[in-house]
Amino acid sequence: QVQLVQSGGGLVQPGGSLRLSCAASGFDFSIVAMDWYRQAPGKQREFIATVSSDGTTNYLDSVKGRFTSSRDNTENTEYLQMNTLKPEDTAVYYCHVGWPYYIWGQGTQVTVSS
Repeated sequence: QVQLVQSGGGLVQPGGSLRLSCAASGFDFSIVAMDWYRQAPGKQREFIATVSSDGTTNYLDSVKGRFTSSRDNTENTEYLQMNTLKPEDTAVYYCHVGWPYYIWGQGTQVTVSS
């Protein structure tokens, strides 16, 4: 069964850090690109980061320099390290794998508030 299972997230004060994890199973994780998206209340889901099979990354401008996407192909896991968090980062975060699977993780809430 192809699936993505997320962990991490929670409540953090502005300026704090969190790390999200996304464990993959049921497919050859090492050869696909993996993405992170987020959806804030009342807004559309937006792309925030991707890490290709060779580790190349790309980010939404508003998170560049604060967020780092990485992967461990031996553990079939993708990570999103989030530093210097801001209240506007509050959202439900989703990991995603595109072609040929098009699968979403279950989502995890990140709340940045004092």
